[in-house]
Amino acid sequence: MRARVRRVIEAVYRWRLATTLPDGPRPQHVGIMLDGNRRWAREAGFKDPQEGYRAGGAKVLDFLRWCDSAQIEHVTLFMLSDDNLHRTEAELLPLITIIEGVVEDLASPGNSWPVEVIGSLDLLPPGSAQRLKAAASRTVGRAGGTRVDIAVGYGGRREIVDAVRSAITEHIAAGRDVEELVDTFEIDHISRHLYSKGPSETDLIIRTSGEQRLSGFLLWQSAYAEVYFCDCFWPDFREIDFLRALRSYSMRERRYGR
Repeated sequence: MRARVRRVIEAVYRWRLATTLPDGPRPQHVGIMLDGNRRWAREAGFKDPQEGYRAGGAKVLDFLRWCDSAQIEHVTLFMLSDDNLHRTEAELLPLITIIEGVVEDLASPGNSWPVEVIGSLDLLPPGSAQRLKAAASRTVGRAGGTRVDIAVGYGGRREIVDAVRSAITEHIAAGRDVEELVDTFEIDHISRHLYSKGPSETDLIIRTSGEQRLSGFLLWQSAYAEVYFCDCFWPDFREIDFLRALRSYSMRERRYGR
């Protein structure tokens, strides 16, 4: 009985949050750090931490449906950092398999989300990058759903280094002098060569689990992003929590350094 009453109260509260959002500014690009899966598994009594990642993976589709309802144009999901690749093979390979399953689910017919996998995919185990790219390629041409970037083997500092390398390579390939590039190098040279093909600016970053740091996530893109830290672990993240983050964003004054 108590559980039923609680569900009714949460439904009413969720409706109230959703109906008040149209009056405020809405982020176009949301980055979210899906943190706390292993701790969720421990607290839930599971011996295998992979159960937390499975629960977190299942949450992704719900989250993207909430983004569609909130008319969010672009989402970046931080699912695996380049630092995580130093974990033991016994821990890493099942996690990558779960991520592959999530991307394949997003690519399933009937879903409207165009998906791109970003990060240093060459650092992943053999075959994983191919499977991820193959699944994402099946979403090319989709329209109407939130654009989704899946960050795998991703590090913000590595992305900036790779962007600089790509800009230099492009300049040399065009037959131009490197000294000319040094004299004319601008912010846009990096922005145009980031992993994602979407807009480089991020409006809102959400991190679950109560940790209050960015851990290298979207370092370049988050220069003027608003940041929202949520105490719950990712598998417990609810639409109410998401709407609270959007409400918090709508109430902030974005000054862009001015």
